[in-house]
Amino acid sequence: MFNPFRYIADFLHLLSFLILILKIRKTRNCLGLSYRTQEIYLAVFCVRYIDLFMYFVSVYNTSMKLLYISSTVFIIYLMKFKKPYCLSYDSASDDFPHYKFIYTGAAVLALLVHTDLAPFELGWSYSIWLEALAIIPQLHMLQKIKDVENITSNYVGALGVYRFFYIVSWIYKYSLTGDVCWTSLLGGIVQTILYADFLYYYIISLKSGKGMSLGV
Repeated sequence: MFNPFRYIADFLHLLSFLILILKIRKTRNCLGLSYRTQEIYLAVFCVRYIDLFMYFVSVYNTSMKLLYISSTVFIIYLMKFKKPYCLSYDSASDDFPHYKFIYTGAAVLALLVHTDLAPFELGWSYSIWLEALAIIPQLHMLQKIKDVENITSNYVGALGVYRFFYIVSWIYKYSLTGDVCWTSLLGGIVQTILYADFLYYYIISLKSGKGMSLGV
């Protein structure tokens, strides 16, 4: 079944990686960016795409999975190891206790809302909830610094919009087949809610043509 909204969401997700890499390379710093969020995203992809070399779905499917993983690894490399970018990483502001709340919280949610208790399916459900919560350290960091660079806001904005289109794609699929995956749907709704406040200020900044500030 061809689902145009799924493809739009996939490419918006890929666009978010490109925006972030552009921001780091262009400004030669990673100010305002959360390494912890990137670490969580890498965990999401490694858990979700553990089937990458087990069976082949399509060239598109395999390519997108590899692009998501490699892009995230590259971003982590720039932020933590590559000079001069890594020298500007603000670890003091990137202090959300992600091990305590994100990894543990996603595990609890996966046990409560899942497709199946088989290890592979439970791991997939865990990745859905982990992704839903992954943006929290980034939003926490942006709330602390208040004034957000345009490129950084575009990155988070692209993530928020991509998630919205995934929800639309699930609704579209349901309208055609009657099938619904409650884990994906609920995880997507939670993630979109987390983005809601940021997207509100992001839209205001786009309309005004001014820099983005949170909570003002």
